[in-house]
This record gives sequence, structure tokens and C-alpha cells, in this order.
Amino acid sequence: MQSSKFIRTCSIWRALEVVGDTAVLLILEANWIGARRFDDLRERTGLLQSKLSDRLKRLVAAGVLEKVRYVDAPPRYEYRMTRKGLDLYWPALMMLRWERRWSQRSGGLRLKLRHRLCGQVFEPVPTCLTCGDEIDPRDVDWAEGPGVGWMAPLYSRRRQQRNSGEAESSLMVDVAQITGDRWAGLVLRSIFTGLRRFDEIHRDTAMATNILSERLSWLIGIGVIRQHELTGKRFEYRLTEKGLDYYPVLLMLLRWGDRYYVSPEGPPLILRHKSNAHALDPAVTCSCCGQPVEPHDVTFEILEAPAKTPENAA
Repeated sequence: MQSSKFIRTCSIWRALEVVGDTAVLLILEANWIGARRFDDLRERTGLLQSKLSDRLKRLVAAGVLEKVRYVDAPPRYEYRMTRKGLDLYWPALMMLRWERRWSQRSGGLRLKLRHRLCGQVFEPVPTCLTCGDEIDPRDVDWAEGPGVGWMAPLYSRRRQQRNSGEAESSLMVDVAQITGDRWAGLVLRSIFTGLRRFDEIHRDTAMATNILSERLSWLIGIGVIRQHELTGKRFEYRLTEKGLDYYPVLLMLLRWGDRYYVSPEGPPLILRHKSNAHALDPAVTCSCCGQPVEPHDVTFEILEAPAKTPENAA
């Protein structure tokens, strides 16, 4: 039997080792919308100088950003997305999609996206390129692939919170609280792969029981999962519609992790789509023309979001 001190690895977990941090997500968001220099990033993110410097070093070391000199004397630098960083565009769009659908905050910022290929303002859609249908997690089967393995978890017990100043200048607040917490991501991975009882999730994640209890309570509190009572005073954890709609974020992180961190043996997870079990080929497409969207094909406009009222908050 596998030791409870190890967790089952997959490309989602490997991706979250890089981006599963709220400060990192703030930096990437700011960089996407034009902040390249240190002072601009600090102003945009609201991060302390020491934390910003530390996270930038991590992103450069991970190959997501590159530090480029743009003035020789005195030397001045800016941070640019590498190809690896640009490939996080689809996870970012799925985070933006979830935030638009489920965030309860008032005001803030939002983006109007326009696709150059068709010229239309669009919404990003998670799509299977094999069949052309929008991806619903209820239509996807998961199986362990040849690259599945086990690793020791070495992460903080505490969830990372954004302060109010950061939230005001951010496009994605609520979704980043989930993506920025690697333990929460691991819990959701377990539930999406059919492990719904406390003991099953505990074995899969190797989390201390008190940490697991806290994450489950938190995910229930924000409406992502719910308790479902079974016989004999037992219960399991099931995804709500809000939780199911988070699936494309994990799916695009898995795709990114498969591209950059897959083992020589192959992918850790194999995905099959619908009743005929064809291979799932996930992409983010334009809601207007149906074509995959790439960073260089999208323009955006930053808008102030209207405050939510009882009539439009649903």
C-alpha cells in the first residue's frame, strides 16, 4: 500500500508548484495587461518589494518570465513572457471566465476581449478540438497514465490571502484564492477524479487531517463543494455547479503541466471524452468563430465593472 506521507502526482500538481501562489498570479495578471518593469509591477500588484522580488526570481527560474535589459547605462530591466509563460494564457482565460460567472464582489475591473480573426468581442469557451463540443466535466473520464507517480508534499499549512488593496486592482480575486492554494487544488483534483470521501481524499493528498478538514470547510463555505449524506451517518463531498465550472481551470493547468513537466514514461493522466471515449483535446476557443484563441490574436480593453445589484448578481 502507498504510504500516506506521499501524494499522487499529476500535471495539475506540477503546474500548481509554479503558479499555485496568489502573489505569482497577481504578477502574471499584471504582466498580461502590460506591466513589465519592477516599479510598474509593484504599483499594479500592491505587493511588498521583497515579496515581488522573490516571486519574480521564482518565475524567471521556472522559465515563465525572462529578465531583459532595455537600457544599458544605467542598466534597467523588464520582465517578459517566455513561450512557456505565454502558454499559461488558456489557464488564465479559464480563470477569468470563472471569475466573471461566480465572483460576488462589487466593482473592480473587467476585460473586454476582441478576437482579431473574426473581429468580434468574445467569451472564452473550453472546447474539445476532437469533436468541437464545449467541455463538460460530466462527459470526461479520467484514468491513470504511464507517468503517474508519488512525491512528498512540502507546502505551507496556511492559505494565502490577498489584501483589500490587491483585490481592488485585480481582475481575478475569488478564483485566485482557489488557484493560489495548492492544497485546495489537490482536494478538487481528488473529487474530480471520483474520490469523494474524507478517507479517500486523505490517502490521495497525504494532507494532515486538520488541514484537510479546514480546506473542505472552506470550499464548502465558498460554495464550491457540498456534503452529501450517505447511509450510516457517513457522507461524501460533491461538487456544486460552481465547483464543476472550475474544471476548465484545472484542465488547462493539466494541459500546461503535460507540455512542460511530463515524465519520460508519458502523461500521468489520460482523458477520454463522451460515450465513444475519443481522446480529449482541450483548447480555449472564441465564442463567436469557434477558433482557438492565442495571445497575439486577442486585443483587450480594461473596463470598470458595475457594482452588482440583487437584479444582476445571479
